[in-house]
Amino acid sequence: MLKLLTVVGARPQIIKASAISRVIATQYGDDMRDIMLHTGQHYDADMSEIFFRELGMPEPAYNLQVGSSSHARQTARMMEGIEEVLITEKPDILLVYGDTNSTLAGALAATKLKVPVAHVEAGLRSFRKSMPEEINRILTDQVSSYLFCPTDTAIGNLAKEGFPAPGAKGPYSADLPAVCKGGDVMFDNVLHFSSGANQANEAFFNDLDIIPGEYILATVHRDNNTNHPHRLNAIIKALLGIVEDEKRTVLLPVHPRMRKAIEDHLAPALGKALKSQPGLRIVPPVGYLDMIRLEAHARLIMTDSGGLQKEAFFFRKPCVVLRRETEWVELVACGNSKLADADEEAIRMAYEEMIQYQGAEFPDIFGNGHAAEFICQFLTDNPPATS
Repeated sequence: MLKLLTVVGARPQIIKASAISRVIATQYGDDMRDIMLHTGQHYDADMSEIFFRELGMPEPAYNLQVGSSSHARQTARMMEGIEEVLITEKPDILLVYGDTNSTLAGALAATKLKVPVAHVEAGLRSFRKSMPEEINRILTDQVSSYLFCPTDTAIGNLAKEGFPAPGAKGPYSADLPAVCKGGDVMFDNVLHFSSGANQANEAFFNDLDIIPGEYILATVHRDNNTNHPHRLNAIIKALLGIVEDEKRTVLLPVHPRMRKAIEDHLAPALGKALKSQPGLRIVPPVGYLDMIRLEAHARLIMTDSGGLQKEAFFFRKPCVVLRRETEWVELVACGNSKLADADEEAIRMAYEEMIQYQGAEFPDIFGNGHAAEFICQFLTDNPPATS
């Protein structure tokens, strides 16, 4: 039986991991065993418990409870904890997702112990190395033995960096990795849970005092936006302008870090305007199922989240990206997303354009909704070579 150690550290990674966890439980229980480790990179006991319960996942076997710190200190503490678990559990493969410090820490710790790494969401590039996530992606890909790419663009990015083409024969290693296009596990999840999300739960929307199909859903969480006062102020000012001038309701679920950033960095006059404007609704974070329900019934989505950009596409909602670049370049190319950075005027202009967007074309970018099955089958068929 193939033994996996899955490393997660942030809520989006829990969501992604749930797709593979579900497939292992229902289809590959005789072939694979998955042990989950939560680094505690972004850990909120209440929210994490909700996520695991909603997604039908067992609680992690290990929680390092690392918490927030500098990038170097956080990554180092994660590596120490992950190394101990690797030595104890002796997994065949370490599985990581995306581009967080947890991703990089897991990949480096496993590589040092000669445990093969499988990277889900491999090959993504924003081509901006000043972003910590970009460095994490590049380094994780470089030490991975299995590179599961969600899109053709990701495959192409790896090819330009000298990685082998898909179809190379195993056994696989970091020197000769498997490069595969398996689709996107987040698409798997949206398809799995979308029947509930697409139902307009009247009580749910009444509690939030929003009308399905009429509100703007906004999220802001990246350090580059929350830790830079001028960027955060520009975003909030743009959202307030949309509420006041366009008579739109904007719903802004905020995590504790974002709430603290608003308290610490918002200009006093802007903070006063925010408190006096009922049309910009700041609400506590919501669970995954409620979040995709909000996405499914929004008029437009504004976000700096990579995952939310994709989910906007899955639900055929136009998206304004509050960043100057994105790793999901396909969404900009097909017209579903518009880059606006953290610039008040650019955000307002992008809003004016995207609120009219009809979504004429939704190309098949992210696979067929069976990415988790593909990954499990590939790992089962191509286990690491025994030393």
